[in-house]
Amino acid sequence: MSRHSGQATKILFVDDDPGLRTVVPIALAKDGHEVDTAGNGMEALSKFDAGKYDLVIQDVRMPGIDGLELLARLKEADPETPVVIMTAFSTWDVAVAAMRLGGFDYLKKPFDNDDLRNMARRAIEFRTAAEDKEGDGGAVRFIGSSPAVKEILDLVRRVAPTDSTVVIEGESGTGKELVAGLLHAQSPRRSGPFIAVNCGGFSETLLESELFGHIRGSFTGAVADKRGLMELANGGTFFLDEVGETSLSTQVRLLRALETRTFVPVGGEKPLKTDARFVTATNRDLREMMEAGSFRHDLYYRLNVIPIRIPPLRERRDDIPLLAGHFLATYSQRFHKDLKGFDSRAMEALMRHSWPGNVRELQNVVQRAVSLAEVDSVGVEHIAPFWKMEAESLASAPEAGSGAVRAIPELPDAGFDLEKTLQDIESELVREALEKTGFNLTKAAELLGISFRSIRYKVKKLGLEY
Repeated sequence: MSRHSGQATKILFVDDDPGLRTVVPIALAKDGHEVDTAGNGMEALSKFDAGKYDLVIQDVRMPGIDGLELLARLKEADPETPVVIMTAFSTWDVAVAAMRLGGFDYLKKPFDNDDLRNMARRAIEFRTAAEDKEGDGGAVRFIGSSPAVKEILDLVRRVAPTDSTVVIEGESGTGKELVAGLLHAQSPRRSGPFIAVNCGGFSETLLESELFGHIRGSFTGAVADKRGLMELANGGTFFLDEVGETSLSTQVRLLRALETRTFVPVGGEKPLKTDARFVTATNRDLREMMEAGSFRHDLYYRLNVIPIRIPPLRERRDDIPLLAGHFLATYSQRFHKDLKGFDSRAMEALMRHSWPGNVRELQNVVQRAVSLAEVDSVGVEHIAPFWKMEAESLASAPEAGSGAVRAIPELPDAGFDLEKTLQDIESELVREALEKTGFNLTKAAELLGISFRSIRYKVKKLGLEY
């Protein structure tokens, strides 16, 4: 359901506590929302069927229909309405189940009014963005309810309406491009293009050609004029990922583009104008690079107007069940499986792991586990073998020069599918290389002895991007 501009959004609040049914509508009304209440699941379903709501906020523990069953029935009735789950019981299984069933997020009781109002705003903005982008991949979502994520989302909300340059800092796999996408989606430029480029994926000449375009004959292989991504980003947002990988000469050209809003294509003479909002990201410490002389002082201060730091997953472990539940739902649907969740030992393994590859690694682990699971839930046997194999391989690694690298599977008498086996081995090696290097494509390619272009192709083929 789409709302006309200026029309109040409608929220259905479901809880068996009459005190909350009195207080919550008052808090939400401060933001202009109209709030209906229900004291149990049956009453909620009746009101939901009779009316149109932009958001449902519901408790888990209620008489009659419990919260998770209510969530499932609400999503079946209208998959587009976001549903926020509340519970006083901070247990991972509720969070996983809520995300698996399509819940938008998870609010722990007791909560303050600011948390409630911010959650409602985020959910409604997500629905509005999803409607605006219908048929175009949907809205951008950054999952998590930890204090760190709340702080990031609040900063994005305040910064997005401006044209300030933003630097997003964080390890590989933390979701820097997702945050850049949120900045774009919540900005006045949302109807314009969102153009992203990984600065670490090109040589200096090719990067400048990608950024600024080139004139035919300006270098070997330039057989025709080419428009640069900076020109294509006009009117939208230009996201430069891994900006710390740029050369000093490229940094000079970037600085000029930022300061003058003009650039010259490689081999060209006539400057072109750009009206793009610049957002950059890095997994390196730009201040250290600046002090070491590998990153320009003037560009650093020009970029670092608004810094946003995304903490590694190990620093926001409360978000692991939410993320795991989201990925479980995603891959269960993709692989046509009906998995209910994770058993306690599996979740304990997820919560205890150090996650050097961050959210991207968690995504890959859940994807592998879902593909292997043949029962109704993911067990530790679907997760631990990958980490156990890594530990055992380190403990039993041959001494240098022995030449042994990996056991070759024994050929069964009945034979087997050689192509599939080789593909499986390749996939596992690529995954291991990515996880060992914190999902740094350049370092993983070096570890495997292949080109950057090759590993980028393999990562895309295996669906390892986050």
